[in-house]
Amino acid sequence: MSTADPMTTPASGKPARPDLEPKRAPLQPRAVETYERILAACAELLGEVGIERLSTNLVCQRAGISPPALYQYFPNKYAILHELSVRLMQQQNKLLMPWASAATMALPEAEFARSLAELFLQMQALTAQMPAGVWVTRAQRAVPALQGQRLRSREVFTEMMMEPFGAAHPEADPARARLTLRLAIDALYAAHEMLFDDASLDPQAVAQTMSEMVAGQLARVCEGR
Repeated sequence: MSTADPMTTPASGKPARPDLEPKRAPLQPRAVETYERILAACAELLGEVGIERLSTNLVCQRAGISPPALYQYFPNKYAILHELSVRLMQQQNKLLMPWASAATMALPEAEFARSLAELFLQMQALTAQMPAGVWVTRAQRAVPALQGQRLRSREVFTEMMMEPFGAAHPEADPARARLTLRLAIDALYAAHEMLFDDASLDPQAVAQTMSEMVAGQLARVCEGR
């Protein structure tokens, strides 16, 4: 089996989507160790060679395993990136879920902005500390195969916020609230990615500006303006 991670082209001429699902989950301790070594090797290499030059050959060399050992678990490099991406989003959601409460949504505009800015900075620190967190964030945006997962995560968080927002502001128009929350989530993640792309920016200033923009727009929704 080739380790070049080809994407086959169907009769339509359009590139086929690579398979992102692991072939099987590791069960035995030795299999778990191999699985984790593959992920760790991929995370290390992302920062060294970037997304385009990453290959299963390089991952195998770094992990000290043979290609057949890797292909027992992952069909291609995109599946490894997908697993790293899932793990990153799971950790981010641990921050987001307790924050997305009716009590948070009911905060006055200025307090809501401060709360959102604090959440944003916590998420920024978490992502920077995760193995290849910055590069996985870039991969979610740059790799077409991962963009569906990226969009789904935004939709999931929108739904997560709709119930507590509706409980805190039952008078708000649901359709407008949903659209505003979806845009707010995109603004949060756009600011998140911008900081990783431009190290000259001040995280505190970005957090404050983004949070005040979001809080102000949500206040207009609540007031029916």
